[in-house]
Amino acid sequence: MKSKIEFLQNVELFSLLSSEEISRIIKSLHSVEKEADEILFKEGDEGNELFIVMTGKVASYVVLPKGTKREIAEFKPGDFFGEMSIFENTPRSATCYTKEHCSLLSLRERDLFELILYDPEIAIKIMYRMLNITTERLLDRSEFLSDMVQWGEEARKRAITDELTGIYNRRFLDDALVDYFEKAKNNGKPLSLIMMDIDNFREHSEFFNQKQTNRVILEVVSVFKKYFRENDIIARYGGDEFTVIMPDTDLKSAFTFAEKIRIAVSELQLSDIMKNNIRQITISQGISSYPENADDLESLRVNADKALYKAKLEGRNKVILAE
Repeated sequence: MKSKIEFLQNVELFSLLSSEEISRIIKSLHSVEKEADEILFKEGDEGNELFIVMTGKVASYVVLPKGTKREIAEFKPGDFFGEMSIFENTPRSATCYTKEHCSLLSLRERDLFELILYDPEIAIKIMYRMLNITTERLLDRSEFLSDMVQWGEEARKRAITDELTGIYNRRFLDDALVDYFEKAKNNGKPLSLIMMDIDNFREHSEFFNQKQTNRVILEVVSVFKKYFRENDIIARYGGDEFTVIMPDTDLKSAFTFAEKIRIAVSELQLSDIMKNNIRQITISQGISSYPENADDLESLRVNADKALYKAKLEGRNKVILAE
């Protein structure tokens, strides 16, 4: 009992409580022992308790639409997690597992509400600290990860996908590119990045209404979906700007894909909306690849962008490889 009290006195969640108040809440906390690599709860599970780490490390991750796991947080002694499902009465928004042997304390939903009912002053202090710490935790992470953890499945999809096309958005791309580059570097695998624009799109859109403009974008994206592979990350970077991450793909292979897409886009049949001497829709593309012509993530981005710019200068409807 004494060791728990001494531990809790140094836990930020209980920093507003006196020693006497901490001794009164001990009966509301339950001890949990877990070995390494044990799942505490899975994404989608019903949530009815929060955990406090006494010893060991716990991590949480979400499963992205492509099936890959994205670790979003690590909890060390003194940290707590799992509180959102209690307050919002929603399924768990992430999976939590132990990285090593852990001793935990559990505060169950019914025990928290009993505390609110019978010892409201203590409950208010705990909840005040809990909400402040949770807010700070979310603000410290990227906006994307905060939304992934905080909201439900549909909101998570909206947070990472483009509303019009359904492909990934810039917000997801920027985050994913870091992960994919680190994975390629650690595994000694190639990684290619394609940046592309719809040629003369601004001029075209002056003659199209919004519905027609959306139609052009959707038709172009349909080509991307047809030719790119399931594990490629296709994202709409801006209005007519797109970026594709191609894992395990060297420069030559990426060029082959890009050429097929360039040709397929130029062959799109959009005669019903073509006007004012606009005969076809084309795209320009720039490709960079690690490690062939980029040593780090920044050069991978910059080189692909420079190659795209060169494709435009040389007349558009081209695929240019970074130097």
